[in-house]
Amino acid sequence: MQTILNHKLLPYIALVFGVAALGFSAMFIRWATVPGPVTAFYRNLFALVFLTPVALFRYRPVKNKKTLIFPVLGGIFTAIDISLWSIAVQTTSAGTATLLNGTAPLWVALAAWLFFGERLEQKFWLGLALTLAGAGLITGIDFSTHIRLGIGDGLALLSGCFYTAYFLSTQKGRQQIGLLAYIWIVTFCTVAGLYLINRSLGNSLTGFPLENWWIFVSYALTGQLVGYAALTYALGRLPATIVAPSMVGQPILTILAAVPLLGEIPSPVQVAGSVLALIGIYLVHQTYHQGKPARNTRRVNDATNRSVIE
Repeated sequence: MQTILNHKLLPYIALVFGVAALGFSAMFIRWATVPGPVTAFYRNLFALVFLTPVALFRYRPVKNKKTLIFPVLGGIFTAIDISLWSIAVQTTSAGTATLLNGTAPLWVALAAWLFFGERLEQKFWLGLALTLAGAGLITGIDFSTHIRLGIGDGLALLSGCFYTAYFLSTQKGRQQIGLLAYIWIVTFCTVAGLYLINRSLGNSLTGFPLENWWIFVSYALTGQLVGYAALTYALGRLPATIVAPSMVGQPILTILAAVPLLGEIPSPVQVAGSVLALIGIYLVHQTYHQGKPARNTRRVNDATNRSVIE
């Protein structure tokens, strides 16, 4: 029974927790009232402070040093993704930036098909199309008034590409690196990357009121230690083509959380988009349960079953 839970149920539980925790990201960024890259820097920095003692206590040497390139790249990709996303939100509408960044599942699927040889059946592509269409309704984009893509839109789309790179590098890296070690390396590299990015943008990293520091710490505990940790665990057990579309559930939970926390009531279109996205996510996961995404995906999961939490 325990084996069944470890191999089948725990990745989905982790995915739900990851989506839920990351769904509060927009709240913390809005509450912080500082540039997005600054909030992201402290989210990762405080998470690194919490992680380091545990990582030292639970230290396990990585057998193949060459695989360290994957968490290092994952951290760099995350830092660039967050920075581009933050700038895009300030130069285009939030809805457009969210939608274009949320195209990551499409790029993940295409990359997995082209480079990893994963065979994705028609039901998967249908589910992915419904998921992305639902995301478009959730963000409330009216393409009749937003046809021409500007610089901010391009940055949002580019951030989605780096988000895609994080998914794919993590799927590969987690085959041979334990969860705790992987998260620590990714977080360390993300902190270093965001520090350099904030300095290059001229963002101040000091002089904030006490309330901001509490927000940074809370964001680190939820968004990084719970959200990204759960997402990384799920990517160690499930292919990126399954995990990435599931992240569209993040804005759905954001909409629900905004009702009591921000007093924002979702529109009927957003509700319809949420239902459509959930149907799409269900279809995507159904193709995986039927064992049809790819033969090599099963081998990936068999390999990662050797390490659960280290």
